[in-house]
Amino acid sequence: MEKVVLKATKRTQTGKQVSKLRRAGQLPAVVYGHHMDTTLISLEAHSAGLLLPKLTSSSIVTIELDGKSIPALVRERQKNYIKNELIHVDFQAVSLNEKLHASVAIHFHGVSPAVKDYNAMIVHSLNKLEVEALPNDLPERFEVDLAGLAKVGDAVHVRDIAAPAGVTILNDPEMMIAITTATHEEPVAEAEVEAPEVIEKGKKEEEEE
Repeated sequence: MEKVVLKATKRTQTGKQVSKLRRAGQLPAVVYGHHMDTTLISLEAHSAGLLLPKLTSSSIVTIELDGKSIPALVRERQKNYIKNELIHVDFQAVSLNEKLHASVAIHFHGVSPAVKDYNAMIVHSLNKLEVEALPNDLPERFEVDLAGLAKVGDAVHVRDIAAPAGVTILNDPEMMIAITTATHEEPVAEAEVEAPEVIEKGKKEEEEE
């Protein structure tokens, strides 16, 4: 992917003042992380709105601020889904010379013969992998070809994923990523299912609309 550069300026607006900033065509953001204090910034909303959706959680973006180039990862994007526009972004500054932990998305492609020939369905257990690597070695995604799932019960595990040079996958190799299952299985008996705990990552700035 080509290098993505975002020009930023420092901002002082917080709380209700942020709405005025947005109406002026600016996107409020925050950058924090490697050897720097948390810094409130703003981006030109239109250009940022075109570039940011193309980035994955492991894409490096360069933030130009006060004459400095800051390599960073996008940690969180807040969006107004009614207007279909970003309203706030969290960036984590990184060092290009130090390994870091990151989440890399899994992209599924191809057609499983089990689905086509046996009317099976594919159950996805993981949609991202945790890795360790230098920022510039981070892959944008891991590709998984479903064409290898030939019959019901075939599965893809973490051990089946080939990591690029310089990248270490941190998940348990035996963890299942996807499996083909029959569509006519008996219903599961009643059981209490505990709702999963939702953990939000990244720093949020409390801002009132």
